[in-house]
Amino acid sequence: MEIFWSDCIEDGILKLNAEESGHCVKVLRHREGDGIAVIDGVGNLYRCELLDADARGATAAIKSIERGFGAHPYRLTMAVCPTKNTDRYEWFVEKATEIGVDAIVPVIGERSERKVLKTERLRRIVLSAAKQSLKGTVPAVEEPVSVRDFIAGSPGHALNLICHCMEGEKSGIAELLQEVRRQDENAAALPEIRILIGPEGDFSPEEAALALERGWKPVTLGKSRLRTETAALVAVTQVYSAF
Repeated sequence: MEIFWSDCIEDGILKLNAEESGHCVKVLRHREGDGIAVIDGVGNLYRCELLDADARGATAAIKSIERGFGAHPYRLTMAVCPTKNTDRYEWFVEKATEIGVDAIVPVIGERSERKVLKTERLRRIVLSAAKQSLKGTVPAVEEPVSVRDFIAGSPGHALNLICHCMEGEKSGIAELLQEVRRQDENAAALPEIRILIGPEGDFSPEEAALALERGWKPVTLGKSRLRTETAALVAVTQVYSAF
């Protein structure tokens, strides 16, 4: 199923932007009367009939709505330090979207080698990956913040987890999530999980100490030494598998 995206929806009619319209009309050669599927980025799938096959701004009439299209039963925020090689970070963003994530926050640590990231490009990647993987929600890509600010601003009600390489007692993500599932089986709200992944040189001892002081739980991803983007994707996969 080919999926398009629109954020211009009103009175049962939606309009595709120039990029989506060009793909729909010029590349896939859809014409008036054709059925198309469109997501709105916030969880809904619209099955529509194309009214105007304009490559600069196609319009369609909504015939039905499927809410919660491709949804997962949790809210996951991945706060991951940018990798020195940008391609590796983009790979993580794409694959995490395909598996299931709600927000991606680039965080800049004291040991980060890369401190600048083009978030607009990441937003294009997550949109494409959401459509490809049949999801109605497009993950938010937030602007970079420091590790310290992210830790300080995280809500206390969330399950806040930090993956670091320093010595000390750590739990497995899977066992913590099993406890969350037991506690939240009858809860109205989805469980909120936030996972913090450091740069190639790991967090500084001061950053890790701040997280622990704020109630963050240190977790392990296993015995292997993983690259930043690999560790982040392993964490996303473990959350997905647990639920």
